[in-house]
Amino acid sequence: MVEKSATRYVLRFAVIVYLFFLVGWPVWLVGQHTFEQGLESLRAALSDPVVVFSLQLTLAVAVQAVLLNTLFGVGVSLLLARYEFPGRRVFSALLDLPLSVSPVVVGLALVLVYGPRDGWFGAWLHERGFDVIFSAPGMIMATAFISLPLVIREVVPVLQERGIDEEQAAASLGASPVQAFLRITLPGIKWALVYGVVLTFARALGEFGAVKIVSGNLEGRTQTATLLVEQKYQDFEQSTAYATAFLLAAVSVACIIVVTALRTDHSSTKARSGT
Repeated sequence: MVEKSATRYVLRFAVIVYLFFLVGWPVWLVGQHTFEQGLESLRAALSDPVVVFSLQLTLAVAVQAVLLNTLFGVGVSLLLARYEFPGRRVFSALLDLPLSVSPVVVGLALVLVYGPRDGWFGAWLHERGFDVIFSAPGMIMATAFISLPLVIREVVPVLQERGIDEEQAAASLGASPVQAFLRITLPGIKWALVYGVVLTFARALGEFGAVKIVSGNLEGRTQTATLLVEQKYQDFEQSTAYATAFLLAAVSVACIIVVTALRTDHSSTKARSGT
């Protein structure tokens, strides 16, 4: 027992040290450099129209990508959890592709398909006054792609665990599929959906590679906050780069805290109710 206890503490210590040097220390250094002159760096950054625009654009792109992935994610989750069809396993595996493919490759693929000159559909769309690449639609598509599986992987296990008994009972009592979804299915997956949405939002805020390829990184037009951080740092405007990076990191950390708190509260509620 003593050896097992000692091994457990050694493993915990090793994990904590690893996470500290890999995540904690770099994030702490960003915060330290941000507040070297008090709040001056944050004030200067938030008074810069270019920074404000990049933050607003990042938020707008992230929100729209989250909406797309929420609607698509719930639909695909129902398909995977409720139905058997040829190629189901292959389809499920392909949904994890955004987690294994480099975002830069994703951006390049979107340019090949939707580029205004040589893209498969881009030239046709460009002739009709609609541009995907180097504009907001391409940025939203790229961000939605790289965060695609997060809602699905949270919702599918819950749907599989719940089964279809309640939905079948509602149907036998005359409820329509829409009524059954809104009154039974959706409340049953709400916490999993919340987790997926928060994680998707955090991932969307930090996207860099795919967005850089499809946006063109045009200052004041298609430059997101992550692209701004790179440019400011390369232009030796480190204080603005650190302040912007700190704001992005703070939002992501807040998202993780929210997810952790929701998981804890939900687990405590289930334990008290005995379910």
